[in-house]
Amino acid sequence: MDAPSGRSGWPVRSRPRYESYAVLVDFLSSGLFGLIELACLVVAVWALIDCAIRATAAFPAAGKLTKPAWLAITGGAALLQLLFAALTLFGIAAIVASIVYLVDVRPAVKEVQGGGRWS
Repeated sequence: MDAPSGRSGWPVRSRPRYESYAVLVDFLSSGLFGLIELACLVVAVWALIDCAIRATAAFPAAGKLTKPAWLAITGGAALLQLLFAALTLFGIAAIVASIVYLVDVRPAVKEVQGGGRWS
């Protein structure tokens, strides 16, 4: 019996081994980028929620921008994370803004408020 043939009449070959590896790598990289985007979105939403629950007077007292300004920055960052991929220019700018709030503004505002570890 002859080898199976396709529409063109040429013998049909099985997929080369390297193509199955390419499919696996593509699947894993898509999953990794999906996790990165989800993590960036979680950080942006965390920064927005934390900013919303802080006292308005604590921001100027800590020597930072006002609360409405930081709400606009963190809200814009969360919106950009929803609209753009995490590894685009807008996505990177959004995650940087969220991280700046979490590592610079949040501790200063917490110190002014006199909050404990979890407040």
